[in-house]
Amino acid sequence: MRLLKLVPDNTNINFMRWRNVALVLSIIVTIASIALVGVRGLNLGVDFVGGQMITVKFEKKAPIEDVRATVSGLNVGDASIQEFGDPNTLSIRMGLPEEGGDAAAAAVASKVRKAIQAKHADAKFAVDSVSGKVSNELYKWGAISVALAMLGIAVYIWFRFEWQFGVGALLTLFHDVCMTIGFFSLTQLEFNLNVVAAILTIVGYSLNDTVVIYDRIRENLRKYRKMDIVPLLNLSLNETLSRTMVTSLSIMFALLALLLIGPEVIFGLTIAILLGIFVGTYSSIYISSPVLVWLGVSADSFLPKTSAGAPGAERVASLNEG
Repeated sequence: MRLLKLVPDNTNINFMRWRNVALVLSIIVTIASIALVGVRGLNLGVDFVGGQMITVKFEKKAPIEDVRATVSGLNVGDASIQEFGDPNTLSIRMGLPEEGGDAAAAAVASKVRKAIQAKHADAKFAVDSVSGKVSNELYKWGAISVALAMLGIAVYIWFRFEWQFGVGALLTLFHDVCMTIGFFSLTQLEFNLNVVAAILTIVGYSLNDTVVIYDRIRENLRKYRKMDIVPLLNLSLNETLSRTMVTSLSIMFALLALLLIGPEVIFGLTIAILLGIFVGTYSSIYISSPVLVWLGVSADSFLPKTSAGAPGAERVASLNEG
């Protein structure tokens, strides 16, 4: 039985032909993402702004509209009410009272619980509160964790390859993180700790894809000493294209299934990783590789020249330079 191949062995795509167009597009979208976050901000969840979440579980399908009407009539402030995990469970997210501290928050939770239980005796409750101080710490350390992860990865790439590769990896990760955060600012989907976990996952995936491509580029730099850098990058990208496509598509299909039929509680996590996989695949081709051209990397940048008769020394690119 013949194995299915998504990418034929003789694939010869001139990726670098579009590197300048991709650069302009990436710069525009990155700036737009940063501007969006500055102007619209993020719809921060309870984890980052403080508040409380009341989980209500019913024996039958949750009467979400009735619960919304009940909570709305209590004058306890804005509340976000949605299904949580299954159709029988609801989550009620509310901000903390401006005055009164923990005692006032407990009073509000008790008021909501009694009002719902008066209409639905089968309801069972769980209350989870996050103070403003704790939420600020979570926000700060969430941002620090992402920044340190990106910095550590850049240093790792620098030592494993060369500084040009480290710069390329850092720019790639910055691009991917900006795209993801900009998407959440545009859609105003809730930005919580699940999304921070998704961003760290995206950073790890993008790094993995970038390292595979960089490893092939370094190998080809040693093998084909007379090949210009742009054709060499095209060759390396085509040689790793099959692995990139299989990995990305298999993950994206699984995430699409979770997005369509998975529980709503992980919707933000799922859509963030799905977007990140798509953007990470794009950036590993059109950000991390072209950066090496712009930083002046050539076939003889890192190693002494081989003798004229060395194996592979005479091979030149079959791809057209973009």
